[in-house]
Amino acid sequence: MDRCVEISFDCLPLRTVGRLDIPMDASPKYQQRCECIKGAMERHGCFNSYYLYNAKAIYYLTNDSARGMLEFSFEGTVLTDTSDERTKSADLKIKLKGETCDWLTQPVVDWFLQTVREAVKVEFDRYINAGDLDKTRQRIKEIEEASDGADGFLGMYL
Repeated sequence: MDRCVEISFDCLPLRTVGRLDIPMDASPKYQQRCECIKGAMERHGCFNSYYLYNAKAIYYLTNDSARGMLEFSFEGTVLTDTSDERTKSADLKIKLKGETCDWLTQPVVDWFLQTVREAVKVEFDRYINAGDLDKTRQRIKEIEEASDGADGFLGMYL
């Protein structure tokens, strides 16, 4: 246990979603995720937006995980600045999944719901910095050049 909070997530850049139709034979859980992704795209658009899923945040309030641990699950959209270098906001659905705190009260849970949101923003900045920013900048430049070359039209699903 190196840190007092552990955050993990899977990330889907919304600009990579090519189709919005849901397979007819998809499981109910997959259908629900597809609907959430469609909703995120409608609310936030496709650029500089990332959908986080299979996500959790675990807080250790003491040095014993059997006493003083809070586990939250979350899913939703993280938005970055126009250069994809810094997290601007996080639109997340957060739930308390488990805890080992006999002293936990609802106001503390409410406070931690906001704390999870802020911690995810910090962790997403770390995620961005761990990636290759030069490749991201080059990809953005290529998209802009392709758009400019086509008078702003890139075609359906792009």
